[in-house]
Amino acid sequence: MKTLEPEVIVTCLKRRFSGVSATIDVLLAPLGARVGLGYLGVSLPVMSAATGAPRLRRLSLLEAIGLSRRRLPDGRRRIWHVRRNAEMLLALVVRDVLRCPVSVVFTSAGIRRHSFFPRLLIARMDAVIATSPAAAALVPNVAAVVGHGVDVQRFHPQGSPLEAWASSGLPGKIGVGIFGRVRHEKGVHLFVEALLPLMAQHPDVTAVLVGLCKPADAAFVDGLRRQIDAAGLSERFIWTGERPFDEMPTWHRRMLVTVACPLYEGFGLTPIEAMASGAAVVASRTGAFESMIVDGQTGRLVPTGDVRALTEALGSILADTSAAVEMGRRGRARVETHFAADAEAAAIEGVYRDVWARDARA
Repeated sequence: MKTLEPEVIVTCLKRRFSGVSATIDVLLAPLGARVGLGYLGVSLPVMSAATGAPRLRRLSLLEAIGLSRRRLPDGRRRIWHVRRNAEMLLALVVRDVLRCPVSVVFTSAGIRRHSFFPRLLIARMDAVIATSPAAAALVPNVAAVVGHGVDVQRFHPQGSPLEAWASSGLPGKIGVGIFGRVRHEKGVHLFVEALLPLMAQHPDVTAVLVGLCKPADAAFVDGLRRQIDAAGLSERFIWTGERPFDEMPTWHRRMLVTVACPLYEGFGLTPIEAMASGAAVVASRTGAFESMIVDGQTGRLVPTGDVRALTEALGSILADTSAAVEMGRRGRARVETHFAADAEAAAIEGVYRDVWARDARA
């Protein structure tokens, strides 16, 4: 039964759009089609379209607290779904200080041991959704392991990556890309170091770095540019900077190969966005990347921080562009089957139903 009554309040309070924000953003529409959804937080790219849906309602903090002071019309507790420390703390204030009849669900993606304060907060959650088995092993109260998904209608191929590149007007014939913040932790230096020797063997390759460089990382970027200049390859590296939300699918579908080689990642959406767009993926063994990529079938997996292995993996894919295009086709099929946002929304709805059922039995 459709209703405007928010059964679940999803929060996203961090002003800077981050990877966590992206995982919330992609879920608003499919989750709002399943439960009465209230959204409390900063503007996200999808909100302009999704707020027109009958089951998704934008809330102020006062509205969210006001709604939370009473149970739903059928007697269920409202659920607050949170993902960050500040959001956990706010939800606990609503539940335990203001004594509102709500339950709190937390999504945990981290694969490092949480520090004392987050552990204290997580222990007070009514249910925890872990995004991978590795994340589940580090937190209590795990109700389900639910990997993130992507919008497969938004991220999709448009012909082959070689055709998409040819129509872009960009130099060369083959795009090899890396997406995300340009900083050391994201392994951008490994991307550059691996490509420099390969570009002499593959004169049609153009490297693309899509992402924000913050002032704090300027010295790191300057060092990379000097390396590239010294190799005489500056014209074959394109630095796009941060691109608008609506442009990201276009950039993804232009890449024959996308590289995701961070030194650490909690989950990481880039590989599945790239696979959904038809790219082969070379990724380090961190985050949930090993569950996404079938080594040798949809891309290659390499040890984290190993530039030599990254160079070898990239070289093997670039040596056979037809095989790389086929990897991208298989990757697209894998995302449609295992990593679509609709499937993530359905699994999360199942956790909500379990929380309500448990509350009814109490």
